[in-house]
Amino acid sequence: MQGIKAFLPILDWAPGYGRRQFADDSLAAVIVMIMLIPQSLAYAMLAGLPPEVGLYASIVPLMVYTFFGSSRTLSVGPVAVLSLMTAAALGRLDLPSVEAYVTAAMTLALMSGLILLLLGFLRLGFLANFLSHPVIAGFITASALIIALSQLQHVFGVSAHGENLLVLLPSLVASIGESLSSFNWPTLLIGVGVMLYLLWARRHLARILMQMGLAKRLAIILSRVSPIVAVAVTILLAWALDLGEAGVSLTGEVPAGLPGLTRPDFSLEIWLALLGSAALIAIIGFVESVSVAQGLAAKRRQRIDPNQELIGLGSANIAGSFTGGFPVTGGFARSVVNFDAGAATPAAGFYAAVLIAAATFFLMPLLAFLPRATLAATIIVAVWALVDFSIVRKAWDYSRADFLAVLSTIVITLLAGVEYGVASGILVSILVHLYKTSRPHVAIVGEVPGTEHFRNINRHEVVTHEEILSLRIDESLYFANTRYLEDLIYREVSARPQLRHVILMCSAVNEIDLSALESLETLNRRLLEMEIRLHLSEVKGPVMDALEGTHLPAELSGRIFLSQHQAVSELLAEENAA
Repeated sequence: MQGIKAFLPILDWAPGYGRRQFADDSLAAVIVMIMLIPQSLAYAMLAGLPPEVGLYASIVPLMVYTFFGSSRTLSVGPVAVLSLMTAAALGRLDLPSVEAYVTAAMTLALMSGLILLLLGFLRLGFLANFLSHPVIAGFITASALIIALSQLQHVFGVSAHGENLLVLLPSLVASIGESLSSFNWPTLLIGVGVMLYLLWARRHLARILMQMGLAKRLAIILSRVSPIVAVAVTILLAWALDLGEAGVSLTGEVPAGLPGLTRPDFSLEIWLALLGSAALIAIIGFVESVSVAQGLAAKRRQRIDPNQELIGLGSANIAGSFTGGFPVTGGFARSVVNFDAGAATPAAGFYAAVLIAAATFFLMPLLAFLPRATLAATIIVAVWALVDFSIVRKAWDYSRADFLAVLSTIVITLLAGVEYGVASGILVSILVHLYKTSRPHVAIVGEVPGTEHFRNINRHEVVTHEEILSLRIDESLYFANTRYLEDLIYREVSARPQLRHVILMCSAVNEIDLSALESLETLNRRLLEMEIRLHLSEVKGPVMDALEGTHLPAELSGRIFLSQHQAVSELLAEENAA
């Protein structure tokens, strides 16, 4: 039963579900539904899809996550970055129609879902660690800038194209220049007006509502669902003033109701074309979702299981692919609203999905009058909060290697596009890790007088001995750093003519791989040829267990000591006796 609970987290919280949880979840569901509708429409447009597809992607995936997700408050649906990556992936395909484009988006959701599901079953959630936080922050910042610029075309009522700044910016400037003689001012007024309202609401509405007597929690929630007010007001204006006839681009007729079961494309050609994009979307979606879920879970002293999150997100995407959706993940803004609204269990997401499904039957006719400039302004304000260039300065001040990783990710994303940015971020993260660990910190240590502690000779007043060289290795030993360690030891040995013993203090060594083992064996033989004995001290249990199955302990010219103090004391005693 415990194993089934691990695979179906709903079995863990559903038995204790009661009226209190139902009341909390229902309130949260209403609030999240109000927020999700304009967000879903906007992100579908960002992905190049019909607006109703955003709503479809917010229904069944959210329901499925309720059963398989380990987070109590994560809200799954379309997000800005994945929508942009979807547009980039599908934009390279030669698709003959809107229907083919939608089918390709469903196929992308299916593929990314299968990848997530496979990683979850193989317990490979740790792979997300290959994308460092600075690299993710840099990628999201650059992506947010591209998204904001891409949506300016709808605010200005022009047409532009491009996946990166080199193409998008000139296209946008040229389009605005060409349309100056026939500029559509109502479109610009709507777009700028909605942006100003949303920025004002984000900064001041909660404070004003609290001054009017509302509770802090309710005031914050209402300020975060303010986009629905912009949507309602601009729909009313477009209808009353007949803005469509005035040249304002409207959403147009949207089919009411649910799409029913849909079928992704299973042709080998489209799968091969989308495989790389699906993998990158799966990775980025998982990293973003887990980051949000862990942050919210920590506030309630709960925990999430990253491997189960892979299964939950994978199942949600697969379900979405057969119900008219496109790639989804856990979104930051809607999850925070869900959390602040008091969601007690994942059932809040299920209830929100039911409400959205009901809304598709009676809200769709109203959406025909929704200006596209409103959705564009909603996207711009939402993603602008993700722009954070402070990470560049922080990385520069702390680590030049991390600075290089952040800067390269931002520059490549801006100049080459989001997929190249993600790939470069992963590559740079791995290269930075290899660079750092290939040059491990190795300190020459001596004994602090009157104690049994050994510290760096460059930082403390310590006692050393000319016949003993004590080296503390502050990194696991593996193929990438063995040559560096060998060169360092030979350099130090050559500078000490009286040297008789080299002690490697291994208190920070968690693993020794086969390459490092062979390097230690070689080092042992060469030092012995110089009449210098090699010793190890403070070897951790798991490392010692691995070494005992090799020839090194028997062939070692010296000994393996329990502590550095014991090693130095006994070797000094031997030298004095000799």
